[in-house]
Amino acid sequence: MSRLLLARHGQSLSNAVRRFQGHQDVALSELGILQAGALATAVRRRPVVAVYTSPLQRARRTAEIVAAEAGLPVVCVDDLRELSLGQWEGSTVDEIRALPGDPYALWVRDPVAGLPPGGEPLDEVQRRVTRAMDEILAAHPGRERVLVVCHGGVISAYLAYCLGLPLSAIWRMTLSNCSLSEVAPPQVLCVNDTGHLVGLGAESVPRGFDLARPAVT
Repeated sequence: MSRLLLARHGQSLSNAVRRFQGHQDVALSELGILQAGALATAVRRRPVVAVYTSPLQRARRTAEIVAAEAGLPVVCVDDLRELSLGQWEGSTVDEIRALPGDPYALWVRDPVAGLPPGGEPLDEVQRRVTRAMDEILAAHPGRERVLVVCHGGVISAYLAYCLGLPLSAIWRMTLSNCSLSEVAPPQVLCVNDTGHLVGLGAESVPRGFDLARPAVT
């Protein structure tokens, strides 16, 4: 079976100021463009036969930078879009933390119980993302490596599916901007490889657990 090389998009303008974006279509920051270039170099060392992406521009632009270097087309898949954060979209983390009861802290501890008002339920996110990954794998039945560029929330939901983790635990995984995770379903081979980002700034290379900074922001 093929392997999925899962990349989170480069830093967006909203990521840079810790602003919730979800379905909002936000461009890459200057650092995000540099990260995408570093990702392209990393993918050269793990050649891929196809590039798939979320339609949101922060992921699509990241994929385009990598695909141009690899000489491959980019295929957009709507089910790879980031999860919706409902009424939180456009607000900063500090603004949500200032609300009564600090709903951000609850969401970090348990994103199922602490779903933002109007947000997309995580079980629905996991179903659509798993469906998209299964369809990508079905299109590449050989022992090939395929790049999928999408978002921290949806990658976390898919990794939870592969690892058998409850959705309430997805923020226990750190997924940095332009990190690489590799899956040979159902095996998870690596998570949050950021070695190719060293030297691009402290925000490029967080490692390990960081519950205060879920990737979806």
